[in-house]
Amino acid sequence: MPEALLQIGEPGQSVAKSACQGRVVGIDLGTTNSLVAAVEGGRPHCLADPAGRTLLPSVVHYADDGSIIVGREAQRLAARFPKDTISSVKRFMGRGADDAEARRTMTPFELASQPGDPVVRFRVAGGQREVTPIEVSAEILRVLGERARQALGGQLEGAVITVPAYFDDAQRQATKDAGRLAGLEVLRLLNEPTAAALAYGLDKQSQGTFAVFDLGGGTFDISILKLEDGVFEVKSTGGDSALGGDDFDRALAGILLGEMGRPDGGGDRVLVRTVIDAARAAKERLTPEEATEVVIDRFRRKVTRAELEAAIRPILERTSGPCRRALKDAGLTPADLDGVILVGGATRTPLVRQHVRALFGREPLGDIDPDEVVALGAAVQADLLAGSGPRDDVLLLDVIPLSLGLEMMGGVVEKVIPRNTTIPCGAKQVFTTFADKQTGFDLHVVQGERELASQCRSLARFFLKGLPPAPAGVVRAEVTFLVDADGILRVTAREQSTGQEASVEVKPSYGLSEDEIERMLRESYEHADEDVRVRLLTEQRVEAERILAATRAALAADGQLLAGDERARIEQAIALLDRLKAGLDGGAIRQAIEALDQASQEFAARRMNQVLQREMTGKRIDEVEKKL
Repeated sequence: MPEALLQIGEPGQSVAKSACQGRVVGIDLGTTNSLVAAVEGGRPHCLADPAGRTLLPSVVHYADDGSIIVGREAQRLAARFPKDTISSVKRFMGRGADDAEARRTMTPFELASQPGDPVVRFRVAGGQREVTPIEVSAEILRVLGERARQALGGQLEGAVITVPAYFDDAQRQATKDAGRLAGLEVLRLLNEPTAAALAYGLDKQSQGTFAVFDLGGGTFDISILKLEDGVFEVKSTGGDSALGGDDFDRALAGILLGEMGRPDGGGDRVLVRTVIDAARAAKERLTPEEATEVVIDRFRRKVTRAELEAAIRPILERTSGPCRRALKDAGLTPADLDGVILVGGATRTPLVRQHVRALFGREPLGDIDPDEVVALGAAVQADLLAGSGPRDDVLLLDVIPLSLGLEMMGGVVEKVIPRNTTIPCGAKQVFTTFADKQTGFDLHVVQGERELASQCRSLARFFLKGLPPAPAGVVRAEVTFLVDADGILRVTAREQSTGQEASVEVKPSYGLSEDEIERMLRESYEHADEDVRVRLLTEQRVEAERILAATRAALAADGQLLAGDERARIEQAIALLDRLKAGLDGGAIRQAIEALDQASQEFAARRMNQVLQREMTGKRIDEVEKKL
């Protein structure tokens, strides 16, 4: 079994407190809107712009004169310059060009990246410039950082930036890179649902088990958290990294475009942007009102809340599966929860609240502004990392969403860190060589819940070379998995006798799509019994290959030690195992392995005696003991 390497301690303990004393902030880098918050006077609050507004629209406009505009003014320019104005960029963070194409439904952006490119690039500024999602996000973070400097009266020492719980390694790394590009010292990435629970728990001294239902502009997360004696522990997590209020806007916009006789906009990017903006405004008005009117040039249309709800209900239903799985993973039922916390602007929609009430059988909590709660929790975490807050005993424990492991001989997966393991965490396993005189290990790191590597997601490959040539099973390599507080994985392999070492930090070129996440978890349940049978059969085949190779090598090297009809009996057992190992009966293969082991036991004992005699001849006892 894997052996734990790290004890869970103070969150962010790798950050020296002296290095981040002073002005620190929490930033909610959102799909639709972003915020920055700080703790002052012992309480977190969101920092406002000169006009008193805390929300910064996550929109960036690149003008052809080289200027860059962020926020509300960029939002106003989007209808006139749709190709030069990037919004909802969070959906493209850590993604490749192929993923970007799948997410371009009713988006007016022009992609400069080609199919197969590992990084998305947008063509902006009248076609004069190409930018990546990291660069676009950095512009948003730069504005928030400047707002914080103005409000707090000096340079920032660090920031905690929130990410969806289901962001994978590539998406998290892209977020950290955006922070650094914006000139921020990123103290830690914090899962958005955990930030929300942190804000609620510290403000209200809540204890118990809570579900955090986080539906923002572009992502959905569900987390089950246990709050007790200052410990915030994530028991399970799930979600959809491409589901949110933006999909509600596009669903309504699709209806409006259809009635205008321009399904999907007909290639008119300006029209698409205009209709989406109108749909978003109508959706927001339909939260307090039963009906509203949409006016776009000469097109006028009354839209009712019932119509909106009919359009978005199938989208909202996609949140049900992850919620039920998160409860099952935590070993809980809705009745076991002490509360449900709402996070994200999309949870203002009346149908969303009804849906949450039906899912969990209780009225959800929403008395902290759902737009601000994540930023407030991030500010509290930043304050804790800085060591300036009064709540030094608070411990925050997050989890990894999918199991991490290595591909073994035969293609089976050895899970080194199971999913829902608390982070930061680490584990190690010792592996041995499969073949005689093997001088290297090919290490394939995978992520997923299935038993075969081909059914999981490949994260990285690296090689450990320079192993001493020795018989199979003699050389031992210790493989260590370390997941830091930001969810970034580092894998190291070290050969124990020589100290030869190789490592890799897992930064895949692009991440999982929401369909892949859904599929991986669903299939792990649907095919559990079948996967176990396949794994056991594969392991028996690998063991058969190993023992056949070892026995044949022994016969060739020391055949003179055989007695009577011993060779015939061993070769008969070899032939039987050789014939059965390609079959589908794992039990028969195991019995054939045992039969070969039985037939060769006396021969193996004589070989061992010969080795010992050779090693002991002409040597003192202390020399033999040292050799052994």
